Amino acid sequence: MADHIIATAAEALEAEALPRLREVHADGAVAPEALPPALCRPAGSKSPARWAYERLIHYIQRFEADLAPGDEVAMAMTGGHSGLLRIQGMGYFDPDIVTFFGTDASGAKAQLIQHVSQLSVLLRALPRPQPEEPPERIGFRLARELEEEDQEAGETREDEAPGRTGPQGPDAAPEAS
Repeated sequence: MADHIIATAAEALEAEALPRLREVHADGAVAPEALPPALCRPAGSKSPARWAYERLIHYIQRFEADLAPGDEVAMAMTGGHSGLLRIQGMGYFDPDIVTFFGTDASGAKAQLIQHVSQLSVLLRALPRPQPEEPPERIGFRLARELEEEDQEAGETREDEAPGRTGPQGPDAAPEAS
């Protein structure tokens, strides 16, 4: 079996596509004016798990921005009767697993491990269990960690250097020299 993968023209273009976000709501609201830097790079340089993780952080952060002070973000598992998970952490395992950590409605510790091809998340606002405590805003904390990681890696990563040519990403063929 060959050690390289040959990409079709369509796969190469798809790997190079810059992410775009478009939303229009019934009240006329439109998606945010700018995406965070982590979401502005081509998806081809990221695993499916990392790409899903970054976009989920973006959605959770935006959801939390509109929460009442007494609410926190939770997620309902779609397609089953598993109930709600109050999100207290999130992670990924390359190449294709995303995981959510938190507590269920009874306060028991819970973790959801999900393959990216099966990912379907319903975000919900839940009253905080201790209203006297400040709300946990996991989306903002996770977004801050992504920004710090980007700063540590430098503004331009080697695989994202200006002027690169040819197909990129996990399915792309290596460049011939």
